[in-house]
Amino acid sequence: MAIKVIQWATGAIGKTCLRQIIDHPDLELAGLFVYSEHKVGKDAGEIARRGETGIMATNSVDEIVATEADVVLHLPLNPSESYDEHDEIIKRLLRSGKSVISTIAHTYPLAEGDAYAQGFEEACREGNSVLFGTGINPGFIGERLSVLLTSVCTQVDSVEVTEIYDCSDVLSPGFIFDLMGVGKPVEEIASGPRVQKVFKHIFGEVVGFVGNAMQVEFDEVVADHEFGVADRDIVLPVGVVKAGGVVNFRWRFRGMKDGKPFFTIQMLWLLDRSMPGWDHDDGWEIEIKGAPGLKARIDLVEPEGMPDRSKAMQYCVAGPVIRAIPEVMRARPGILIAPSFAAYSPRMTA
Repeated sequence: MAIKVIQWATGAIGKTCLRQIIDHPDLELAGLFVYSEHKVGKDAGEIARRGETGIMATNSVDEIVATEADVVLHLPLNPSESYDEHDEIIKRLLRSGKSVISTIAHTYPLAEGDAYAQGFEEACREGNSVLFGTGINPGFIGERLSVLLTSVCTQVDSVEVTEIYDCSDVLSPGFIFDLMGVGKPVEEIASGPRVQKVFKHIFGEVVGFVGNAMQVEFDEVVADHEFGVADRDIVLPVGVVKAGGVVNFRWRFRGMKDGKPFFTIQMLWLLDRSMPGWDHDDGWEIEIKGAPGLKARIDLVEPEGMPDRSKAMQYCVAGPVIRAIPEVMRARPGILIAPSFAAYSPRMTA
């Protein structure tokens, strides 16, 4: 019997997932949620560049909650200030009997406190459902791949995970100037823009996940950000950044143990790689210091011969989401934490 799936949202990655659902013989599209008014009422096949499916897009949360399905692939718009609205929707979906696979954190809700995680656990128990957070980062590079690589170590002194994203050719002014804050003075960025609050939640969960997997109890999680300021006017496809505005960002969170960073997760947003210290190529880097030390680099390769417009980045975020469906279906009700095997740990308790 096919697994009934609802696709929540149809951005670039959402549409990549939607095509996978439509094309896969073991999956059946049960519903489609969209944010754009012009997509409401359209057949999902039209949105995905596929044939007719008979499933019409809706922007009604109530309608999606009432739809019979096994699992919801939850790939919403990123929260602007907090997760409250998304969290309440996720709980409604869980209570309605549908498991949720989400790409906006939720890899380790316990990092936000017992009460926060308990809210999801209760919703899962009520609906006999499962919550699983995944994606590429968060969801895979830090939580799963870096932990896996420690399996070859007899000692680990520190782990550092870095994501690099050259944003200079992004064509969305809203993303560049509103979300990222490009062009603003350092004082305004450092004083706590909305994105900092969101990142603290997202990457706080990553740090918490790694600490749990490696049985390391962190003393604290420290935000340690850096910003590169333009020394001249910089012309981007979406506009001009005046000298004195921030053009490069290093969002960094450290899990501290005994006064030293044990696990570091950082994301580099780059718009001017000519600045000293900011010349990095897109991709992910993992560095483990210990015995042995280890360095790993992950680069994406654009697929060849594929009929769709999806890029490598879109496939690699959608992949963990789609791959998680059967695992979520087999899991017991509650928050599903991705298992790790034989990771390095300073402890030897079972």
